[in-house]
Amino acid sequence: MPANPLAPDWLSLPADADALAPALWPSGAQRDDRGAIVIGGVSTAELAREHGTPLYVVDEGDARARAARVRTAFSAATAEHDGAATVYYASKALLTTEVARWMIDEGLNLDVASGGELAVALAAGVDPTRIGLHGNNKSEAEIDRAVSVGVGAIVLDSLLEIERVAAAARRHGRDQAVRLRINSGVHAHTHEYLATAREDQKFGIPLAEAADAVAAIRASGSLRFLGLHSHIGSQILVVDGFLEAARRLLRVHAELLGGGDVPELNLGGGFGIAYVASDEPPAIESIATALVDAVAAVCRELGIPMPRLALEPGRSIIGPAGITLYTVGTVKDVVVSLDDTEVGATGTAVRRYASIDGGMSDNARPALYGADYSVRLAARTSSAEPVLVRLAGKHCESGDIVVQADYLPGDVGPGDLVAVPATGAYCFSLASNYNYLARPPIVAVRDGAARLIVRGETEADLLRRDLGIEHPPQ
Repeated sequence: MPANPLAPDWLSLPADADALAPALWPSGAQRDDRGAIVIGGVSTAELAREHGTPLYVVDEGDARARAARVRTAFSAATAEHDGAATVYYASKALLTTEVARWMIDEGLNLDVASGGELAVALAAGVDPTRIGLHGNNKSEAEIDRAVSVGVGAIVLDSLLEIERVAAAARRHGRDQAVRLRINSGVHAHTHEYLATAREDQKFGIPLAEAADAVAAIRASGSLRFLGLHSHIGSQILVVDGFLEAARRLLRVHAELLGGGDVPELNLGGGFGIAYVASDEPPAIESIATALVDAVAAVCRELGIPMPRLALEPGRSIIGPAGITLYTVGTVKDVVVSLDDTEVGATGTAVRRYASIDGGMSDNARPALYGADYSVRLAARTSSAEPVLVRLAGKHCESGDIVVQADYLPGDVGPGDLVAVPATGAYCFSLASNYNYLARPPIVAVRDGAARLIVRGETEADLLRRDLGIEHPPQ
């Protein structure tokens, strides 16, 4: 059977449209004897029956193992150079009180980027000294709360924040540790919206202004300078950008040593994952070794001690641990004129649209970034010939597509349960109530057991905030 000419170049016609590509799914994902996908020892068919769809499912064991693997990789790499590393989980990827506890249990610290994320971390019982606060426009109330509870570090994103944080530290009688976010100018290989170190954007200060900013920090009397901070972007599949950012920051780091201690260098996160079978992200051990070896080499060239490294991965820990379950509602075949496409062929081809009970309200990434995902039948297998499918959401937007292109068995139809892998990161975090859809629940699975960790919203929840309703439904 030939591939559909509408399929993108990276998508191959599968020999088995039921097969689960290991890189895309939580470790140990498999099908049971009825054909249902099993995650964390729990059948997705059973999960859908109990909790409905859409449904976020997170494999707790897989998330914990990935967190431990990242920590071990950087600890081992820095130990080779008599150094050390601190790994922060970038909680913006997915944050609940349960997830926060998993990360702390596995030896990671927690990175938060708003007062709300800080509130969740504190509600989870996280020791404030293990929390770092980010944000390009932290309110004075957010700064005051962070200082008052004793967060371990605050990342200063602008010159204005130096005095704001210093004033809060004086008010609370604290010696507040801070990092200075630097815009390194490194252009990461990722989507434009995910590249966070280019010159013309909102994050950080230029390298050329670092010395004056650090002098102001040191002169404040209530701030303790930890070091420079860099974050070049997100969903990055090559390491060269990280290496160049480290080199640029270390040259400034060396100059700053002349005025006092600079114990740390924070190189951020942004390590990519596989969303489709053709994605080939490097192993975290390879990233850690390459990055740490490069830092050590530059430090030797500059004749300076190797600083303690800090990293902030999020997606690479939680992304592959999550899947989303949907139910197919309608299916339609659309005949496409190849003359109107860029596939280099003539005639017509058929694309099958399978519409699901969720969409851009529970996974905004395809609409925001043109992100690609994969899909598989979740509750059964099929021997039907594969067809090219586009998994469409139910919102009033033509761009409401969850999976742009993948092959499913040709008998996919209404009522089928489907699973989209690698949705642990930036799906729940970016979820909305567009078209007044309720946000889905999150279920954690581990060792054959499942538990609800975030309940799904109801229509009553949505109406309760509308003050035009005198008596919201109970």
